[in-house]
Order: sequence, then C-alpha cells, then structure tokens
Amino acid sequence: MPKPAQTPAQFTPSQLEDFYREMVFLRHFEEKCNFAYRQGKAGGYLHVYIGMEPLVVGWLNVIKKGYDYVITAYRDHGHALVLGSDPVAVMAEIMGRSGGLSRGKGGSMHLYDIGRNFYGGWGIVGGHTALGGGLAFAAKYRGEDRVTLCYLGDGAANAGVFYETLNMCGLWDLPIIFIIENNEFAMGTRLEYHAADPELHKRGYPFGIKHERVDGMDLLQTLSDAERIVDWVRKEQKPYLVEVMTYRFAGHGAADNDQSLYRTAKEVDQAKKRDPIHLFEEYLVKNKVATKEKLEAIDAELEERVEQIYEEADASPMPEAGEVYEHVYTDMTPEEGH
Repeated sequence: MPKPAQTPAQFTPSQLEDFYREMVFLRHFEEKCNFAYRQGKAGGYLHVYIGMEPLVVGWLNVIKKGYDYVITAYRDHGHALVLGSDPVAVMAEIMGRSGGLSRGKGGSMHLYDIGRNFYGGWGIVGGHTALGGGLAFAAKYRGEDRVTLCYLGDGAANAGVFYETLNMCGLWDLPIIFIIENNEFAMGTRLEYHAADPELHKRGYPFGIKHERVDGMDLLQTLSDAERIVDWVRKEQKPYLVEVMTYRFAGHGAADNDQSLYRTAKEVDQAKKRDPIHLFEEYLVKNKVATKEKLEAIDAELEERVEQIYEEADASPMPEAGEVYEHVYTDMTPEEGH
C-alpha cells in the first residue's frame, strides 16, 4: 500500500528541517508526558501520539493555521503543539496546573486553544465528529472558505453519531475533512475484530463523500496527500474522508501495560522499521539536506528543551480550590444546589 514519496520541490531545506524538528519535539514531549504520568503528576488519563507524528506535522502544515478549524478526540497533544500553542501551557494542562490551556481542569484529553481555532480535545468516542460538522456548517453559512479537519480513531469510525454526521455533511456539502487515524487498534481490539469492513475509507461511499486510504508513516507522502486534499475541499466546498494508515508504538493509554494481549513484540518491531522519524532522517541525510551529526544535535537540543518545559510546568501552581466551579457548563454548586 505505501507509495514512494514525491520529491518535495515546494519545500526549502529550512522548511524540511522545521518539519523534522516538529516530529522530534513531539516524540520527546510525548515520552515526557508518559514520565509525568508514571510520577503521578498527570491526573485522569493520558494518550500519546508516538509513531503517528506525520498525521499532525503533515496535515497541519498545509492548512491556514489560526484560520481553518481543527478538532480531534483524546489523543490531542500534537495538534495543539503543531498549531502553535504554548508548550508549557500544554504540559501544564496535562499536569493539572492553573496555567494550562484549559486552566488545569481538562487534563490530557481536553486541550483547547480558541486563539488557534483548535476546538479540542474530546473524550467521548466519536461524539466530537458532530461538533466538527457544526464547525464546517458555520464556515459555509458565513460564506467563508475555511476548511475543518476532524480527526477520529478507527474505533470511532463505528460510532452511530459519525454516520449521522457523514449524512448531513454529504447532504449539505460541508467543507470538512474526516481523518480516520487507523492505527490498527481500538484500545486493545484489533481492527478486524470490530469493523465488518476494515477498509474504513469506504464509510464515505453511501453518503456521496469522496474518500481514499493513504500512508501516514511517510511524512513527505503525507504532506503531498494533505495539500492535494485540503486544496480540493477548499475549492469545491465539499466533504472528504481519508483513512490514514498509521501505527501507534505506545499502548492505547498510559495505563495500557499489557499490550501482549492484542499484539506481539515481533509485530511492533516490524512496524518500527517504518518509524516516521527514522524514515525522514534517512531522506534528509540521503538528499544532503542535513548530516547525521546535525540531526543528532537537533535531537539532543529538543530533548533538553522538553526537559525545561516539564520543569517549568511542574513548578507552576495548581488551581485554587475556589475555582472548581468556574468556566464549567453548570451553574450548580453541589453543596448548595442551583
């Protein structure tokens, strides 16, 4: 299935280095998040993007950042970081600190940055797809040419609300791209055990929505596919459904400690031969964009930067107890009632 990457003539060496930096930074950031969870400093639950970096670095670098809309589910750290959110605020949110993107009340699954048109960060599987449809409807209603990127997992592709949303988006020709992150597992269940038709891109067919399956491990191919599809949706003002084939190297969540229940070590080792960062490193060195020594220096620099971010977030204050009922949907104080 993987296709050879096209020559990225449109990208300068400086841009290619920036893409590399973003993927390596995200990898170190996610590893540090796992560390924070193990230290008991990240409450709630935690899902990392290790192995899936091109899905955010590739797609979010071809949209109009801060103008187009982005919404996703609970594996959301990379989206906020690539869209430009303050990484200290992202880490602070994961650690429940008052300086976090959601004032420390959302945690890992509920990052949100309205200033960058990033609408989360949602924990109900598939539930946010309807909100993504709403964002696309708003853009079309106002006569804007914004494109909405709505990410969802392969398990969410079976949710009823997703089908209702596809129906309305197809009916109303809404400018939205549904990006199904097919990392082969819905929590600990392999794709073939939860999907009657494992070719998830076909979900768009009954609703007249253009659809295709693409490779999500090769950054250059991802950039090429993303640019082509985003341009089409912006021009045609119609929906599109993309199934991106990827693989998560980590567990479903930070507490997924026994992955042998649903995959073998041999399988993981095989998948890591297409580690997206290593694939991109090989390209950069082979095409003399950067030397191996320079890439190693970048790796060390970014690892140190993430350590600084972690320490800054860890030193920041927790929310005041009196803030617990502020900025939430209810006007009820449980101790007092309405």
